[in-house]
Amino acid sequence: MPRFEPFPALRYAARDLAAVTAPPYDVLSVKEVAGLAARSPENVVHVDVPAVTHATAKDPYAAAGEVWRRWLTEGVLAVDDEPGFTIYRMRFTDEHGDERDLAAVVGALEVVDEGAGGVLAHERITPKASTDRLDLTRATDANLSPVWGLSLARGLTELLREAGEPVGRVDVEDVAHVVERVTDPVRVAAIADLVSSDEVLIADGHHRYGVARMFRDEVRSLTGRADGTAELTLAYVGELVPEQLSIRAIHRLYAGADHARLREALARCFELSDAPMPSLAMLGDLVDKGVLALIGPDGAAEFMTPRPGAFDDVRALDGAWLEHALADLPVEVDYQHGVAEVLEAVVSGRAHSAVLISPVSIAEIERTARERLLMPPKSTFFTPKVRTGLVLRSLL
Repeated sequence: MPRFEPFPALRYAARDLAAVTAPPYDVLSVKEVAGLAARSPENVVHVDVPAVTHATAKDPYAAAGEVWRRWLTEGVLAVDDEPGFTIYRMRFTDEHGDERDLAAVVGALEVVDEGAGGVLAHERITPKASTDRLDLTRATDANLSPVWGLSLARGLTELLREAGEPVGRVDVEDVAHVVERVTDPVRVAAIADLVSSDEVLIADGHHRYGVARMFRDEVRSLTGRADGTAELTLAYVGELVPEQLSIRAIHRLYAGADHARLREALARCFELSDAPMPSLAMLGDLVDKGVLALIGPDGAAEFMTPRPGAFDDVRALDGAWLEHALADLPVEVDYQHGVAEVLEAVVSGRAHSAVLISPVSIAEIERTARERLLMPPKSTFFTPKVRTGLVLRSLL
């Protein structure tokens, strides 16, 4: 099982954490990065997104590294006096109107070899040719954005119920992000032992974890040792239970071929029937009825009910069903979690068709993990996203 350890966290000294923290780099547009950078010269995007904030520099990553070291020297960032964990709470009202209070712990998760077990991939990922995160790790010797892990151990939620020492809060987009430090040796040991007692499933940040593995191997090659800080990486870990997760579906957008051919291919595996106009309320119908919804160029929808026997040898996942049904059709697939954005893409012509799907259940996520299987790409959208900058980790 993977080690999960406390560490001396780096934190912003600033009181206005909303001005210096940011959403994860991979969900930000160039415009959003520019807006965050303009809000404060100390916003984390000045280091975390160098391709935008240092675009004119000869070496954007070296420039980001210089900013990072200056922040450390000038006290923009301060290191905790002792190793500890950080409880990270997110409080919000979800899309169904339910009040949610999620609690996870930020610590240092062991970086294990691919296929070694202990830390498991959740879904297939599309390979990224970019070395952006690796170049940034080399330039800063730091973990900036945590991997989002799901602990298969039972009892983590209860261990995090008691409040720790308050160290920061950010209220943004109707979500309260609250962080609390835990340094009591008994409680630290209990959290570390529990998370390390079972496997951790990567929910978000597969690419970041892969980069951590590459950086670890580079450090091992240079030092000849396998006992340094690069053996672990920054991770936000919550318990894999329904009350601690807010999961939304990631719907499919299709280009290539055309709508008529796509509809014909789908009709071989699904019975198509009239459906109301697509809306957020329709997503509940998909779950209740066990159907998907096809959207055509005019924005009209049809329910897709699986034909008997069509998917007998296919895992019961909407994404897997779609891959099977369209295996012989040359289509280009894109992904979008917002229903309004899906409609806009189809009606505007950026995609000729879309399919709305249901969120994957917690039980299916755990079953897939335990059986060492992978879901199709973009099967789940975990929300809200963890803020970058509330907890940072030095690799020096």
